[in-house]
Amino acid sequence: MADLSNLAGLVSEPSGEIDSSVSSVSNRSLRLAEKEKRKGVADPFGLAVKYLSQVEAGTVVRGNDELERNMVRVETVALSKGLPPEVFTVLLDLALSLNAGTANCTRVLKFLIPATVVPQEAIVKGVSWLCVGKMPMNAQVLFVRWVLTVFDLIDCKDDLRSIYGFIFSFVTEENLFPFICHLLYLLTMREHVHPYRVRKLLDIQAKMGRQPFLTQLLALYKVFRPDLVTLSLPSRVRTGFKNHNSTWKVALCAVQRKNTSAVLVDQSLSLDVKEKPSSRKRKLHHLAIPPLSSAFDSNSNKKVFRLQELCSFKELLENIHNIELPAQMGSLLGSALALHYLDCVQDESAFLRLNFWLGHSLQEEFLLCPVDGSSDNTSEGCRFLSTILFTQQFLQEGFSSTESFLYKFLSVWDGCLLRPQILDLLSDIPLMPSFYMHKLLFEPLKQLYFTSTVFFKCSVIECLNSMLVKWLTWHSVSASEGGLDISLNSNSTITMTLSGFMDSVMELVRFVGLLASEGLRLENCHVLLLNQTLAFYETVCDMFLKYSLPLIIMPPAGVFYPALFATDSISVDRLGYIMFRYRKNLTLAKKQEQQREQTFHISRNTYKEFNRNLQAMVNSMWNSWWCIPGSDIEIDKDLIALSKVAEPWCRFDLIHHPALFSYAIEFHQRCWPERKNVDLGSIKTGKYWNWYMEFLFNQGFDGLNNFIQTNTGHGSTLNSQEDGQPKSQP
Repeated sequence: MADLSNLAGLVSEPSGEIDSSVSSVSNRSLRLAEKEKRKGVADPFGLAVKYLSQVEAGTVVRGNDELERNMVRVETVALSKGLPPEVFTVLLDLALSLNAGTANCTRVLKFLIPATVVPQEAIVKGVSWLCVGKMPMNAQVLFVRWVLTVFDLIDCKDDLRSIYGFIFSFVTEENLFPFICHLLYLLTMREHVHPYRVRKLLDIQAKMGRQPFLTQLLALYKVFRPDLVTLSLPSRVRTGFKNHNSTWKVALCAVQRKNTSAVLVDQSLSLDVKEKPSSRKRKLHHLAIPPLSSAFDSNSNKKVFRLQELCSFKELLENIHNIELPAQMGSLLGSALALHYLDCVQDESAFLRLNFWLGHSLQEEFLLCPVDGSSDNTSEGCRFLSTILFTQQFLQEGFSSTESFLYKFLSVWDGCLLRPQILDLLSDIPLMPSFYMHKLLFEPLKQLYFTSTVFFKCSVIECLNSMLVKWLTWHSVSASEGGLDISLNSNSTITMTLSGFMDSVMELVRFVGLLASEGLRLENCHVLLLNQTLAFYETVCDMFLKYSLPLIIMPPAGVFYPALFATDSISVDRLGYIMFRYRKNLTLAKKQEQQREQTFHISRNTYKEFNRNLQAMVNSMWNSWWCIPGSDIEIDKDLIALSKVAEPWCRFDLIHHPALFSYAIEFHQRCWPERKNVDLGSIKTGKYWNWYMEFLFNQGFDGLNNFIQTNTGHGSTLNSQEDGQPKSQP
C-alpha cells in the first residue's frame, strides 16, 4: 500500500505540472491576442485596407458607416503620405469591381497617390477589369488617365507590354481613344507594329480625320515599320497628347515634397498648382534627370544588356546590338555612354521618345508653373537646360521639342530668367523657312530687345551671330557633299533649296542690321554693342569665301558710320578688316561671274553700296575729305561753320581720328621730345609719314593695315598680313 501510495504521489506530481503548463499556454495566447489587438489599434490603416479587401459584391453602401470610416482612413494616408505598393492591387480591385459602388470607384481612383512605385501586376489586373466592360465610361477614362499619370512610377513594364493587344482593342472606344493612343505610344516597341493594327488606325483616321494623338501614334509606327505606314505624315507634328494629371496634381506634388527619399520620377510628374499663368517668372520643381532603369524585369527571358550596366566604351561596342532603351528616355541625358549609343545607333524611335519626354518636361516646368524667384529653383532650371545644351552639342543637332518650347517661351519670357541658357538654346535653332521666322522668332525678340538693357542687346546680337555661324557651317557641309537640298534635321523630312536657304539667311542678317542700327541709336553707340555688331558682320562679310554661299550683304548705314567715327580704336580696326574681307569676297564673286562658274549672281546694288562705303572710308581716313557731296553723310556747310572746328575736313584722318589721336600724340612725342607745342601736321611731312604708318600698324591694327594696303597701296611692310584678322579687344 505504501508502494501504491508512493506511486500515486509520483503520478500526481506530473498532473500538477501539466495544469501549470496549460495555464501558461493560455496566458501566452491571451497576451498574443492582446498584442494583436493593440497592434490593430496602433495600425488603423492596415485594418482599414484589410476591411476594404473583404468588401464583396452587393455590400450596402448607403449609410454604411464602417465602410465610410475605413475609406476615410485610407484616403487620409494616401493624400498625406502616399500609398505603399502592396495596397494598389487591393484598392484597384475594390474600385474597378464596383463592389463598393460607382461613386466609391471614382473616389478611390482619385486618391491613388503612390508613395514610391506602383506594381505592374496591379495595372495588369486593372486592365483585366477594364476588359470586363462593367465600369461606366467615366470610370474607364479616369483609370486610363491615372495609369498615364503614374506611368513612370510603374516598377516594370514587360507584363504590361505583353497585354498590348488587349489595350489596343480599346481604340474603337471614342471616349477612351485619345488616352489609349497615349498609353500605346508609351508602350509601343517594334514587335507590336503589325499590318492589321496599322490598317485599323488608318480606318479610324479616315472616319475621324487627322487627330493629333492618332498622328503621333502613327508617326511612331512609321518609325518602326515604314513599309507598313505609307501615309504621308507632317514632319512637324504639334504635341498630340495633353497632360492628363490635373486630377492628381496637388496631391502628387505634396507627397513628392514630403517623401524626399522617394524614387526620382519623370519630370512630367513634377506637378504644381497653376496660379498665374500670365506671369513671366516661373517656378521650377524636380528638374532632375531620372536615373537609368530598364524597361524589363530583371527576371525577364529577354537577352538584353541594360544601359545602366555599361561601365566603358568597350562594353558599349561589344553589346551595341543587345542594348535595350531605358524605361525613362530622359535618363539618356545623364549618361555619356548612353549618348554615345544614341549617336551611334541613330534609332529614330529613341529620338521620337526623347523628344516627347523633353517636350512634356519643358512645358510642364517652364510654361505651366507659378511665380517663384527663389535661387534654388533657378539653379535647378539652369542645370537642366545646361544638360540639354550639352546633349545637343554632343549630338551636333537640336531637338524639335526644344525648338517648339523656345517659340512658346519667348512670348512670355522677361529676358532675365535663365538668360544665358535660353539664348544658347536659341542659337541652336535649326534653319527654318523665312516666312516662319518673323512670327516665331523676330517679333518676340524685337519686343525684348528694345525694352531691355544694353547688355541684353549685346547678348541677343551674340546669340544671333552664333545661330548664323551654325547655319552657314551647315550649308558649307551640304555644299561640300554636292547637294543643293539641305535637310533641316537628321530626323526630319523637311528640306530646303539653296534659294530658300539664302532667303532665310538674308532675313536674319537684315533683322540683325535693324536691331543693331536702332540699338546703337538708343544706346548712344555703346562700345560693347558696337563691337558685338561688328563681330556679327565679320561673319557676314565672309559668307561667300568661307562658307561657299553666293550671298553678300553690306551693313546698313546705321552700323557702318558709327563704326567709322567710333572713339575706340578696336571698332575702327574691325571695320577696316570687314571692308577688307568684303573686297576679297566681291572680287572673287565678280571673277566667277565673268567666268560663268556660278549660277547665282551678286546684285549690282551690292557693288554700288560697297563702293560708296569704301569711298567714304578712304576719303575720310586717307584723303582727309570726309564730307562727300551726295553721300549719306553730307552736312550743310553753314552747320559745320557753327561748330567752329578748325579744318573740319581732316578731323577723321589717320592722325586726327578720335580713335587714333592718342597714337599720333605718342608718335609726335617720340619724334620731337624737345617740342613744347604739338604740331600734328608735321607728321605728314617727308619720311615721318611712313614712320607713323609703320608705328601705327605695329600697334596691332591688322584690319586697318590690310584695308589701307589693299585700297591705297600703302601699309606696314613688317606686319602686313594678307588675310589676317584684327586682334580682339583685350
